[in-house]
Amino acid sequence: MKIGILLSRFPYPLEKGDKLRIFHQIKALSKNHDIYLCALSVGKVSPENIKVLQAYCKEVKVIQLTKTGIFLNLFYSLLFTKLPLQVAYFFNRNAKQSILGFFRLHKIDHLYCQLIRVAEYVTQYNDVPKTLDYMDALSRGMERRIKSAKFFVKPFVKIESMRLKRYEHFIFAAFDEKTIISAQDRDLIVHSKNHGIHIIPNGVDQEFFKATSVPKKYDLLFTGNMSYPPNVNCVQYVVKEIMPLIWKRKADATFVIAGATPSLAVQKLASEKVIVTGWVSDIRDYYSQAKVFLAPMQIGTGLQNKLLEAMAMKLPCVTSALANNALGAQHNKELIVGEEAEDFATAALQLLENPKVAMEVAQKGQRFVQKNYNWETSTTKLEALFLKHKIKDKNK
Repeated sequence: MKIGILLSRFPYPLEKGDKLRIFHQIKALSKNHDIYLCALSVGKVSPENIKVLQAYCKEVKVIQLTKTGIFLNLFYSLLFTKLPLQVAYFFNRNAKQSILGFFRLHKIDHLYCQLIRVAEYVTQYNDVPKTLDYMDALSRGMERRIKSAKFFVKPFVKIESMRLKRYEHFIFAAFDEKTIISAQDRDLIVHSKNHGIHIIPNGVDQEFFKATSVPKKYDLLFTGNMSYPPNVNCVQYVVKEIMPLIWKRKADATFVIAGATPSLAVQKLASEKVIVTGWVSDIRDYYSQAKVFLAPMQIGTGLQNKLLEAMAMKLPCVTSALANNALGAQHNKELIVGEEAEDFATAALQLLENPKVAMEVAQKGQRFVQKNYNWETSTTKLEALFLKHKIKDKNK
């Protein structure tokens, strides 16, 4: 089967959640199908990164968007259309013809689009069955940012939230199949038939993220793309609200923030006890050297890959209900869920001061992830959606 895939950005390196998801899906799908990948890119994609994807794809096409074109699109859309800015940012009329031409040239059997950001390119493309991966409920994620947004940004965040909500509803009918990362996110898509969205969870590369026995160097750890607003919000909350409570009882406790592109706000959090690493070549080094993974997410949507990775590496985790609702782990068994800053501080200290409890949580968390989050199993569900339409076509 020839599967066309359309992305809003090139899926390598794996420093963002959407890249991680699609990369592993491509890797698994390529074992039985021919993959034709078309990815938009704001910057130039290195030949080395393209080569990584060529190992799994029959053809890779990169369409570079110019910053001037993006600015004009955003300006026009804000004033004269109701498109979400996230959609307008990635849409280019000239690129549309190139994209459709690419898929028609290779006579694909099914088109798979990741995120509503690329949906505008293919609303009228009905040559083959189409699947849209909403991935997250972007509108609710944006809505949750309103409260913490700076006053001069808040009106734009409100507008974007409403536009995303309308667009998530509008685009629903343009695709034969819809997928999403969790039941929590599915229920947040405003549509009378949202129950028909298929849940395709993320997985974790359990061969790569495997527990190792190395000396522990750090007390607490958070990982992720550190320019992503929910991650920025989370580490600010940890450093300003949670760590002062921990330091009252454990004055030498360290907190590591490991991840690419730390924003200025994140960089300002750095101190003798708060380590901001920036990009690291192998994030497993930090998982291995930390005692507790602390991720009290306050805003955002979707399934947190960082929790899957930490649990796979047998690291005891403390998180919020917002994050665990998508994950579905058992509180006080496979991880610990808190609500207020005091809860998170108490849980972190309990794990730091009681190695036996920490090991029990870590072992149960690892088993939970090994049983429930596997890329091969997850992608098999996605593959079945594609094949269902192939069978229909044969029966016509």
